[in-house]
Amino acid sequence: KPISKVPDMVFGNMPNDGGNLIIEGDEYYDFISLEPKAKPFIKSFVGAEEYINNKKRYCLWLKDVNPLDYANLPTVMNRIKAVRDLRLASNRAGTKKKAETPMLFGEIRQPDSDYLLLPRHSSEKRKYIPIGYLGSDIIAGDSCQIIPNATLYEFSILTSSVHNIWMRLVAGRLKSDYRYSKDVVYNNFPWPRSVDGTLEESELVRQRISQTAQAILDARAQYPDCSLADLYDPLTMPP
Repeated sequence: KPISKVPDMVFGNMPNDGGNLIIEGDEYYDFISLEPKAKPFIKSFVGAEEYINNKKRYCLWLKDVNPLDYANLPTVMNRIKAVRDLRLASNRAGTKKKAETPMLFGEIRQPDSDYLLLPRHSSEKRKYIPIGYLGSDIIAGDSCQIIPNATLYEFSILTSSVHNIWMRLVAGRLKSDYRYSKDVVYNNFPWPRSVDGTLEESELVRQRISQTAQAILDARAQYPDCSLADLYDPLTMPP
């Protein structure tokens, strides 16, 4: 649990599907041309790679969808069957159990609200881990951490120099890249408090920090064609 009074951070959604519920960016149009009635069930899918590099990826998202709406779509049903077969072949009892719902991701944590996304892995050459807000209709993969209903205040602290220095000190590594863990990095981070602990000062500080956060988002918006990899590369990062 976090040592400070802050929102919980959770993993994104884990497909556990052998790639069968995922639709790669370069196969999207072929897929919907074969199965146009499946289009309402296809959502953008974002992992760390897609988020940082602005890449397109999609998934079949059949949570709360009436089975009659897709039972007669052979391309969709073939993928669902492949998920079931994959999970049944697993040696793990938990995975075999999930074969009973092959139309769904193995683990679902998608919030009903907008959320803050933080990639679990990021290049060591970046001074900051690129983070940002996504809408509830964009499915976050388990290569990301998410904070539902996060405010600008949470965004500002997590993207601050202080938090990123803390991250570089305590985070794990994948080779030499940062490996952000909610249990090690986020939950143990000592969030700032007001000098005398009064609510009035705390709110004033939060407002000022939140204004800075909005300024960061506004600065990013000036470069709509750039990926976060471009904006946070030390060699191309705007001043």
